[in-house]
Amino acid sequence: MRLVTDKGTLLRALQHVTGVVERKSTIPILSNVLITAEADGLRLRATDLDIEVVDTLQAETRHAGGTTVSAHLLHDIVRKLPDAAQIELTRAAEDGRVTLTAGQAKFQLAALPPDEFPDLGQSQMTHHFDIPATDLRKLIEKTRFAISSDDSRYYLHGIYLHTVDTPHGGKLRAVATDGHRLAQMDVPVPEGAKGMSGIIVPRKTVAEAYKMIADSDGSVRVELSSSRIRFTAGHIVLTSKLIDGTFPDYARVIPTSNDKVMTVANREFLGAVDRVSTLSSDKGRAVKLNLAAGKLTLSVNNPESGSAVEEISVGYSSPPLGIGFNARYLLDISAQFESETLRFEFSDPSSPAVIRDAEDTSALYVLMPMRV
Repeated sequence: MRLVTDKGTLLRALQHVTGVVERKSTIPILSNVLITAEADGLRLRATDLDIEVVDTLQAETRHAGGTTVSAHLLHDIVRKLPDAAQIELTRAAEDGRVTLTAGQAKFQLAALPPDEFPDLGQSQMTHHFDIPATDLRKLIEKTRFAISSDDSRYYLHGIYLHTVDTPHGGKLRAVATDGHRLAQMDVPVPEGAKGMSGIIVPRKTVAEAYKMIADSDGSVRVELSSSRIRFTAGHIVLTSKLIDGTFPDYARVIPTSNDKVMTVANREFLGAVDRVSTLSSDKGRAVKLNLAAGKLTLSVNNPESGSAVEEISVGYSSPPLGIGFNARYLLDISAQFESETLRFEFSDPSSPAVIRDAEDTSALYVLMPMRV
């Protein structure tokens, strides 16, 4: 194998694929990236047996062939080379080692045989659709913060992706919850997605898919089977196992009769919560919201550090209400909105609140209260 490419092209491709490689793997081949030099360019493939990422890039192939080398080591070497460096990768048949040459720098890298590298990409997919990258980013951005990390509930370790019929038409919906908060985001259902089974996309897959579409303005091909999902964006292909479990009936925890409504300027609310929560305890991060006609008083009382109070103007005309929340959760949810005004819907101090955009119904959040 012998090929030539430039630093920028190779580094971008390595950044796409090395995210799935665990730095400490008990299976040596899984620490490596598969490098395949073909007539039409260079293909890089990495996997952890749950996720596989493949990137194809331009390269001058002088001798076709393949090898595997340490993914993170290769990434670190390429990252430290001069920006304009031309890189030559060669694998000698005699010792199997890979030589990387860039100007006066030369590296000899240990390699493992390419035929030992596992392949997740051969799965047959039963459904497929194209979705704008902007819509897929929204589904991920607005919900992933609520993914659970509780090991006892593995079925909450991802985003539940499914289709629903709403008064505003068919939607592709993403839902995530950790039991304390629930995040829901809708986008128009893509052609071909109707009737798809609900799937749970793992947290790591969500993160890698977001990375691959972060700067994309085109469309993303999504392919599904009963156990796998595949995203294709340009020259990058990500294939992943799905979580084998049943997502809970989340609709049961979304209140439908919260009759106490507060509207508030998002930026002002974010600032007030952030300031008063400075004195909240690290364990509970509790902040109390006291609502009265036209005003909201936020307060924190921490016996160890002191107390804080701040009052802001809000739209509220229901009976007075006092309710406590985790300040971190309030900040996380409020940060998801780009609009100027938030709408809070309350029932009583022990019931969950609904938070949404005052004008846009595509995103909805549910937050459990705290006893303060």
